Amino acid sequence: MQSISVAHGDGIGPEIMDATLRILQAAGAKVKWESVEMGEKEYLAGNSSGIGKAAWESIRKNKVLLKAPMTTPQGGGYKSLNVTLRKSLGLFANVRPCKSFHPYVPTKHPELDLVVIRENEEDLYAGIEHQQTDEVVQCLKLITRPGCERIIRYAFEYARHYQRKKVSCFTKDNIMKLTDGLFHRVFKEIALEYPDIESDNWIIDIGAARLADTPEMFDVLVMPNLYGDVVSDITAQLSGSVGLAGSANIGEKCALFEAIHGSAPPLAGKDLANPSGLLRGAILMLNHIGQPEVAETIKNAWSCTLEEGIHTEEIFRPGQSKQKVGTRDFGRAVIERLGKIPKQLKPVSYAKEVRILLPPYQRKAAGKKTLLGVDLFIDWKGNDPDELAAKIQELHPAYQLTMITNRGVKVWPEGFEETFCTDHWRCRFELTANTAKNAIGIAELLIHAIQMDVEVIKTENLYAFDGQKAYSLGQGQ
Repeated sequence: MQSISVAHGDGIGPEIMDATLRILQAAGAKVKWESVEMGEKEYLAGNSSGIGKAAWESIRKNKVLLKAPMTTPQGGGYKSLNVTLRKSLGLFANVRPCKSFHPYVPTKHPELDLVVIRENEEDLYAGIEHQQTDEVVQCLKLITRPGCERIIRYAFEYARHYQRKKVSCFTKDNIMKLTDGLFHRVFKEIALEYPDIESDNWIIDIGAARLADTPEMFDVLVMPNLYGDVVSDITAQLSGSVGLAGSANIGEKCALFEAIHGSAPPLAGKDLANPSGLLRGAILMLNHIGQPEVAETIKNAWSCTLEEGIHTEEIFRPGQSKQKVGTRDFGRAVIERLGKIPKQLKPVSYAKEVRILLPPYQRKAAGKKTLLGVDLFIDWKGNDPDELAAKIQELHPAYQLTMITNRGVKVWPEGFEETFCTDHWRCRFELTANTAKNAIGIAELLIHAIQMDVEVIKTENLYAFDGQKAYSLGQGQ
């Protein structure tokens, strides 16, 4: 008997969780659940993360959480509960299978059958944001080599375990050459270790366009966090409805299973919501905890329910659907069909004892790291870059001002008057001589800036690794 933690959620969450648990129980799932409190009530009780100590203790003890959608209250100060859970529990892989259920669920892509594997802990979802000036805020995009290796290797292992033929990588490394560039580079390195699996890579914009038009050309997709969040919702909708999709969040020690949709407060208490997304998340959970036979029974019964035209409101079609039902009756219909095999939708047969185990991360030998300069980010209300350059050129004899950018576009030297500038300026100082006191020189730069009433809001050191410059240049002419 497997103990799991269950969060009943907000909005439609309690209704779809009730239907899901009834189905699990009727199907003979060997689970016992502990209800945990998280979400809107916890937020409003003053817990900014939406989860309290008792819930953490239950989840860390049971290692498995089945979670209904949660509502984050309006207003500032509230952290994303999903991000908190994923990062705190080390749930690095978000796995979202998406498959067409044609002709019973309307879709333009009846052959769609793919899996989106999304990095779950870093990228812009690190949530490190600052307002730096009156006009400019920033969000840091963090991509790490361990994070890339782990999620990409997981994607290839997933493909191998589930007899998938191809893994595709989506990035935007034509623009973000260091962050997305690292993800793409690691993808190409790891792909060489799996010669039995085809691989290709796409710039995210054209990749998403091809996905929306011809999803049949893809099999397993792997990508950084933000892209994966957007693309997996698009893919779920292409299959017929976001409401049908479930997801797994997998870590080395814990796992979380859920629907991919939100809590839909306007539908709460109306017995209208489709429990299929959460139920399919629970099917992923059953496979994870080693109960594939129960998972097969539930999935096949669910397919029979669709085949027989018993549909909730958002997928009901007059003339094709046979019966429009609410949340409770849909759950009852699935229970009544336990043990049946679908006739047109493909019956499932899940592999036994499938656990994807990744080797420990092996840190590579450190490269030779050389300090070449520093970018000073300055809050300055002027408009003329030449004026700013004249003001700061003599801050330190060992550091030469070589460039000023505004929003990443070079405006000095030889800037264009047509370029629009805000109050946020990046001023690049490069070393003119290599001395043992380079780092001290940066501190001296900052002291001199303060003495000259120049407001430095941030610094970024400029390094070369093994002789290769490891920082972006200014865009523009």
